[in-house]
Amino acid sequence: MNLEPRQSEDVEELQWRVKVRTAEEVLSAAVERFQAKVTMATGFGVEGLVLIDLLDRLSLSIPIFTLDTGLFFPETYRLWEELETRYRIRIEAVRPELDLEAQAARFGKELWGSDPDACCGLRKVDPLARHLDRFDAWITAIRRDQTESRSAATWVEWDGRFGLVKLNPLLDWSSADVWRYAREREVPVNPLHQRGYPSIGCVPCTTPVGAGEDARAGRWRGISKKECGLHHRSGGSR
Repeated sequence: MNLEPRQSEDVEELQWRVKVRTAEEVLSAAVERFQAKVTMATGFGVEGLVLIDLLDRLSLSIPIFTLDTGLFFPETYRLWEELETRYRIRIEAVRPELDLEAQAARFGKELWGSDPDACCGLRKVDPLARHLDRFDAWITAIRRDQTESRSAATWVEWDGRFGLVKLNPLLDWSSADVWRYAREREVPVNPLHQRGYPSIGCVPCTTPVGAGEDARAGRWRGISKKECGLHHRSGGSR
């Protein structure tokens, strides 16, 4: 996909600025370039919490949001409150147009079981698209080594699916790097991580992971699905 001149300018300028390629540098460059038109998503995984702590350390003000599906674990909702108190921030709840009752009435009970892609589309992808329409760039907490589909990600890229610049400050961090930072900085984390949940999503689609299993084996267990569709790579120049 060929980029329009403005799109190409945004991506190429940021790629030039991010020379050392540290998470701090990516975050600072994003705020400098986009001001109030950049936002950050968090699903309350440890990577996103590290980014929240980095923003606090750097005194960078970026609007943070989460895609509240209405199906988070109770522990996740409590962590959300704890983060807002500790960092003196507001994490905006971006919600689907249909609540769970309305979704069940229209598509049947437990759509996540009968058609998990459709459920993710309704409760995550569509709300994300509507929310990102207000911004020129968004920051994510993805890492290259998390899934095969994320292995080709770059520090700064054009997100053709949602039509804005995408920045991935933790791209080359390992899981060990992330957890080391979280321990050293005493970052609040979801207690479910200590109960066999390395990757935490919605209650119906997340199970504990056994010894020797991949960190995302507990997501949509029993089917080939490993992504909710937020970071689907639709091609494009980077």
